[in-house]
Amino acid sequence: MRNVRIAPSILAWDLGDLGRAAEMSVAGGADQLHLDVIDGHFAPNITFGPGTVKALRRRCDLMFDTHLMIEKPELYAEKFLDAGSDLLTFHAEVLDGPKFDRLASLVKAKGKGMGLAIKPGTELPKWAVDRLPSLQALVVMTVNPGFSGQTMDMSVMPKLERLSKLVAEKGYDTDIEVDGGVEPENAREVV
Repeated sequence: MRNVRIAPSILAWDLGDLGRAAEMSVAGGADQLHLDVIDGHFAPNITFGPGTVKALRRRCDLMFDTHLMIEKPELYAEKFLDAGSDLLTFHAEVLDGPKFDRLASLVKAKGKGMGLAIKPGTELPKWAVDRLPSLQALVVMTVNPGFSGQTMDMSVMPKLERLSKLVAEKGYDTDIEVDGGVEPENAREVV
């Protein structure tokens, strides 16, 4: 079995004290910090931008896993990379193969990692399956994007299992990340 890492979502904290949230994540033994960026178009909410990432970077040296739940990631990807994101995750629902390739070139040129996320109701498109080897992370959402505190949709578990098997069988070095509603009560089943 692969190593399990913990990436607390900053969105679940008091947004008025994100610096303290980052410090508590470090003190609690988190492996990385998950930064949910929502633009109000792709998902119904607005969170924060590159300036917040830059400010948090001064307070925390954990890996920043920045999940861009935004409609036009090509407009902001470089700004988030320059602000201190270590891994940028884009949504398959707003990309196709050529858009992915352009973003992958940018991310690689900056020496950072790339992730791809899918909503609970989305199956991984063929263009994405073909590009799995270039991903550091495949993010399987177990809640619909937009708001923290949602209960995990357990009907996503078979898809999670299929994708985990696919990555393992192909021998890819792609992490499987589960995003949404992971709590102590369901963490064993997720793992």
